[in-house]
Amino acid sequence: MAKPRSVYCCSECGATSPKWQGQCPGCGAWNTLVEGVAETGGGAGHRFQSLAPASRLQALAEIEAREAERIPTRISEFDRALGGGLVAGGVVLIGGDPGIGKSTLLLQALAGLSEHLPALYVSGEESGEQVALRARRLGLEASRLKLLAEINLERILAVLQGERPQVAVVDSIQTLWSEQLTSAPGSVAQVRECAAQLTRLAKQLGITVILVGHVTKEGALAGPRVLEHIVDTVLYFEGDTHSSFRLIRAFKNRFGAVNELGVFAMTEKGLKGVSNPSALFLSQHGQEVPGTCILVTQEGTRPLLVEIQALVDQSHGNPRRLTVGLDAQRLAMLLAVLHRHAGVVCFDQDVFINAVGGVKIGEPAADLAVLLSIVSSLKSRPLPKKLVVFGEVGLAGEIRPAPRGQERLKEAAKLGFTHALVPEANRPRQAIPGMTVLGVSRIEEAVEKLRSLD
Repeated sequence: MAKPRSVYCCSECGATSPKWQGQCPGCGAWNTLVEGVAETGGGAGHRFQSLAPASRLQALAEIEAREAERIPTRISEFDRALGGGLVAGGVVLIGGDPGIGKSTLLLQALAGLSEHLPALYVSGEESGEQVALRARRLGLEASRLKLLAEINLERILAVLQGERPQVAVVDSIQTLWSEQLTSAPGSVAQVRECAAQLTRLAKQLGITVILVGHVTKEGALAGPRVLEHIVDTVLYFEGDTHSSFRLIRAFKNRFGAVNELGVFAMTEKGLKGVSNPSALFLSQHGQEVPGTCILVTQEGTRPLLVEIQALVDQSHGNPRRLTVGLDAQRLAMLLAVLHRHAGVVCFDQDVFINAVGGVKIGEPAADLAVLLSIVSSLKSRPLPKKLVVFGEVGLAGEIRPAPRGQERLKEAAKLGFTHALVPEANRPRQAIPGMTVLGVSRIEEAVEKLRSLD
């Protein structure tokens, strides 16, 4: 029997090479070529069908556009991350670390949806008995939910065409395999083909399909990056598996805003939405503590209050710069700005920055809170307990405005904060009841304002 021919496929773009090489010839990525079995030419006509029926050429103004109708999952935080709920014909990809709660959340959502619309759970990793045990453990009423334990793509497509469920979950896409290909399940070709076929069927029949994806040790979704381009929505589970709190963040959404955040607490009865997530990211100090500053950050359409903690200590060698939840490279830049424009010296100090609660902050509006927490720790002078801060700091020492400043201030006032230090451009024209807002335009001015608040 002839030995099957090997081919090397790029895990980033899917390009192939007859031999291994360090750099992908297609996208230029390094060390991404993975050995697999060369595919035969059979079944090409089936593999490359269009996602939609052929249509005539028409002007954009002639097309009647309407808002996509949402299917609420009855899990408010999950609906928030989705942009309001599921969309008929939409394909959602959700990834996260093993054991973080992906299957638990989707089983809860399908159990609720199955009460008023047809739903199907396709399990490729667990048997039907295992899924039923989880449902009983969570106390779910899922008598109408249909389950299919199968990994063959063609059989799954046949069931979807026959049953016509309105919502279907495939757990997970890496376990599926197609008879059209000869490679093993989880390979680049199989993942790409199975995702494309499920997406095509979802668009044609109007079925909402939710795909569960594995992640690599770096935290990115396993498989080719084309997988994220095919689907309509990409959600990531974040959070420490040793903590009871979970975050779901939307990184792509064709039907809603990106960077929306859903906050959950893991309980014995599954994942429960957290109505006031700001309480998770604020430490409960009995008294004012040096090195802490409350930041009002914006996650999608939701303002969140997060405590930024800084520890500045005398270095005994090379000064260390360590951040948890913030950009380490940006910290080095901010320390240089603080020295150059405010005269605060940290070149002989170890600087450690932490965002409480495990949340990851990527927006530059956290700059001012980081710098003020550093100044507070260095001088051992606590900031006022009811003070909130936000603002971007530039290399010239200027403090730039942050988007949605009014919403941030209103959220802080609602939670009982009485003072705010914000960029001058974000100072509201009309007073916010119960809050004193101070506007600053430069970093040295912000450091000086802290003295008047003591």
